[in-house]
Amino acid sequence: MNTPFPSAEPASPGQPAGSKSLMTLDAALAQVLATISGPTDIELSDTFDALGRTLAQNLHSTVDVPPLDNSAMDGYAVRCADVAEAGQSLPVSQRIPAGTIGSELQPGTAARIFTGAPVPPGADAVVMQEQCEASGQGVDLVVKVMTVPRPGQNIRRRGEDIAQGGVVLPQGACLSPQALGVAASAGLAKVPVWRRPRVALFSTGDELAMPGQPLKPGGIYNSNRFTLRGLIQAAGAECIDLGIVADSLDATRAALRQAAQGADLIVTSGGVSVGEEDHLKPAVQAEGELSLWQLAIKPGKPLAFGRVARTPFMGLPGNPVASFVTFLIAVRPVLAKLAGRAQVAPTHRMLRADFDWPKADKARREFLRVRRNEQGGVELYPNQGSGVLTSAVWADGLVDLAPGQVVQRGELVRFIAFSEWGLGA
Repeated sequence: MNTPFPSAEPASPGQPAGSKSLMTLDAALAQVLATISGPTDIELSDTFDALGRTLAQNLHSTVDVPPLDNSAMDGYAVRCADVAEAGQSLPVSQRIPAGTIGSELQPGTAARIFTGAPVPPGADAVVMQEQCEASGQGVDLVVKVMTVPRPGQNIRRRGEDIAQGGVVLPQGACLSPQALGVAASAGLAKVPVWRRPRVALFSTGDELAMPGQPLKPGGIYNSNRFTLRGLIQAAGAECIDLGIVADSLDATRAALRQAAQGADLIVTSGGVSVGEEDHLKPAVQAEGELSLWQLAIKPGKPLAFGRVARTPFMGLPGNPVASFVTFLIAVRPVLAKLAGRAQVAPTHRMLRADFDWPKADKARREFLRVRRNEQGGVELYPNQGSGVLTSAVWADGLVDLAPGQVVQRGELVRFIAFSEWGLGA
């Protein structure tokens, strides 16, 4: 069974050595996902508009694909018995374009046929036109077959791709562009999908301002609102953007109550640390419950999970990179379950480290921003600070290091591409 995230942690999901107060990512995800319910609301979506949606039921084909035996290429349909040796000449008795039905092929004749056209009864092979020489025209058209055909050659059999009544896409599948093509080829104009998860999002912090507004002394522009909103949308969820909440307990509690109305998940950034102006922890405890709030990961130690009324809550760190990384590794698996998708771990590959990492954190699992190079290795962004958001733009993935893992140049490391989360190429 796949885990929601590939583990780089010790076999035991307990506490890392020397850090009894921290919970491992694997243990935290197991606890979180055990409390998350899957979707219940099914919508019928036009197949044309269902990109990125999750199937709520198996899809069964209404037709055989292809519906008839048809030609795989332009050429001539023949009876193999009539072409016992190369160079055999046959009169062309009919012409069959795609979308038309030919008549039964008479012995000793050939049929001019085009890609996708139904193979006429009696024919048992199609010879590509490059292996034939045609002469004459009209009723005098003759074709010389320059190769001996095999039975079934260049014929696509009825139902060889999809059988009528068969399952073409399983429940829980995310509808990619190619999946939509399969649904359409199966004759399905509408598909049953789960309702998109609704994610309520807000940021906390009196220092935050929106781009275009003047910055007051000590202020910063709110990058997390843009990053997290984009990540929510990239995950196929609907974002309910509640903006910036003032640094006060009352304001935070009010925002949580509003967020819990109609949302399937609440995501916040900032305010989950232990400072006097960090109000999310007591606010969530007052409006519901807080299950955990510090993980053995870096970046992203102050990550909270709980409930506000009946709505799950996840509080991400305020530092931009920590917020970005923890969304990928902790929130995305939750959104996948809320969307009804099968839990599939992002694929990792072992790549050569073209960098040294001698300063491993002994207590926490580390996620480093890296970029693949033309030599097949990965390079490290020089500043791995959790506030350096430009590193996430420069990088094309993360290196996942177990607690205490040091890296010497040339060693293999676990690399996960951002494209595994639908981000970039």
